[in-house]
Amino acid sequence: MSQTPRVAIVTGAARGIGAATAQRLAAEGHSVAVLDLTEDSAKATVDAITEAGGRAIALGADVSDTEQVDAAVRTTAERLGPPAILVNNAGVIRDNLLFKMTDDDWDTVLRVHLRGAFLMSRAAQAYMTEQGWGRIVNLSSSSALGNRGQANYSAAKAGMQGFTKTLAIELGKFGITANAVAPGFIATEMTRATAERVGMDFEEFKAARAAQVPVRRVGVPEDIAATVAFLASEEAGYVSGQVIYVAGGPLD
Repeated sequence: MSQTPRVAIVTGAARGIGAATAQRLAAEGHSVAVLDLTEDSAKATVDAITEAGGRAIALGADVSDTEQVDAAVRTTAERLGPPAILVNNAGVIRDNLLFKMTDDDWDTVLRVHLRGAFLMSRAAQAYMTEQGWGRIVNLSSSSALGNRGQANYSAAKAGMQGFTKTLAIELGKFGITANAVAPGFIATEMTRATAERVGMDFEEFKAARAAQVPVRRVGVPEDIAATVAFLASEEAGYVSGQVIYVAGGPLD
């Protein structure tokens, strides 16, 4: 796809899906603000982008903190230009069965996923509306359909879908689309942590999950990055308010 170069922000971009997405958007010709909890943690992704000939900066911010979010978006505009693409990928897990789940387990997950996406979207849309063009892509999950031990994460990822649809309704008249990508099982450090939680070797865990997927493999971060890149493209201008499950097969 031949794209007009724009400025993108990808949160939670130090590793996994976020890193793959930042690198894919840079490969499409966009300048990328690689945002993670600390600037140092984002540098590896920036290095990978710049070594490939792309343009990127590392930013540290807690996406659940209003002042840090506003500062990060403002810095992006000052150093790269006004952001036109936002990928809300930052997330954490605090898995546990309901009766073992603490208040902090619940609050932390909802705060990072939902409050983070809200704060980032609110800050970025101001620049998008001025440009009359924007793309917001939120990371949901197949866990939005319900998943044992993830009451907090499932609630957050289901909430992300409603948030996305509302953004699409409110921002469409400004040339801004909003969509969500809901990954199935993706091999990342986060799913490795899930394997550890249930006491399984990660390779065995992946093999067991792959056997349940129609395409007979688990996903990789690049699978999600490719879908995000399409939704962030000019060609996707008539796709908005959608939730795309990238899971290797249909989900009930």
